[in-house]
Amino acid sequence: MSRLGDGEMIRHGTPLFRRANLALFAAGIATFGLLYCVQPLMPAFSKEYGVSAAASALSLSVTTGVLAFAMLFAGVVSDAWGRKSVMTISLLSSALLTVLITVIPGWGSLLLLRTLLGLSLSGLPAVAMTWISEEIHPDSVGLGMGLYISGNAIGGMGGRLVTGVLADFFDWRVGVAVVAVIGLLSGLTFWRLLPASRHFERQPLQGRALFGRFAGVFRDPGLPWMFAEGFLLLGAFVTVYNYIGYRLLAPPYHLSQAVVGLIFSVYLIGTFSSTWMGHLAGRLGRRRVLWTTFALMLAGLGLTLFDTLWLVIAGIVAITFGFFGGHSIVSSWVGRRAGRAKAQAASLYLFAYYLGSSVAGASGGLFYAAHGWSGVAAFVGAMVLLGLLIAGRLSRLPRLPGVPPSPGTEPALP
Repeated sequence: MSRLGDGEMIRHGTPLFRRANLALFAAGIATFGLLYCVQPLMPAFSKEYGVSAAASALSLSVTTGVLAFAMLFAGVVSDAWGRKSVMTISLLSSALLTVLITVIPGWGSLLLLRTLLGLSLSGLPAVAMTWISEEIHPDSVGLGMGLYISGNAIGGMGGRLVTGVLADFFDWRVGVAVVAVIGLLSGLTFWRLLPASRHFERQPLQGRALFGRFAGVFRDPGLPWMFAEGFLLLGAFVTVYNYIGYRLLAPPYHLSQAVVGLIFSVYLIGTFSSTWMGHLAGRLGRRRVLWTTFALMLAGLGLTLFDTLWLVIAGIVAITFGFFGGHSIVSSWVGRRAGRAKAQAASLYLFAYYLGSSVAGASGGLFYAAHGWSGVAAFVGAMVLLGLLIAGRLSRLPRLPGVPPSPGTEPALP
């Protein structure tokens, strides 16, 4: 299909923009609800299956680990099969796998199904980033990415909240079943509402050309550092949420599973943060705004070291705000800078992003076992500080030759 001009791309304020973002919002709810619904259940898994905190974290880490590797190929498959079809199949098959988790017994079976879930979910995040970069006008892509990520935040919050609360009143399987049904309905909504691609150019699966596109991404001086930021952002964020439940269920708080589940409602902050920070970066420039998100996460992490409950919750709010803002900025920056290799750059960014969740999320359990919450905070603090240093490097990133700079945007690779 031939490429249309910029004037025919989707702009904010139009009915097509609202329809596209409603579809992607629904996709974010499904994807991240299905992915993260097990996070508040980790203490329940430890109790029911007799596994440690680090082993229980595998219920999330195996999913994000497989997801990271599978997304390297999801963009390639969508190049050949089409963006919308790959995303739709991904959402519906993931919801069905989550239903199976509630009826097949045993810890090994749960981990196997969560592993397969990582494979099935891989068809959505990288391809959605690519669709946004291809179909939405550069003036609106920051807002579009922010709105999509706000759907991710609602999904992540909703999945955690539903399972955390229902596990206290019924059984964790009831909560997971409800999340699966929501995921199925969201997938059907996405299928009906997402506009057909108008700028998609089908590319056959050719190994040599594919390798060239991946290699070209690493010739850019900024993209590999952006991939590192993705690793650090989600690695730090997931580690905090993996183990904060263990801390709040224990002395001196003794909170119930339902109350700990309600703490995940601070994810609502992400729906505002991702959109607002993405829009702010579009006006002031990503280089000027990105470092503030890491600084905010670092400050929030410091608050969680206090014993006062409201300070701990305030710290979680700050970490959540900074994370979603940082992810919105970096993910849109990757899409703008990657040029014709958008699918490959999005896949590599999300590979690093979810690898951070898998590696850091599981490793945090070792720090928790050895030093409690202070060990987790030290581990996460090191990651956030490194992210802050890389943000400073990106602020001095050379602009690509031949294209005049504009606030908040990055020119495409030639």
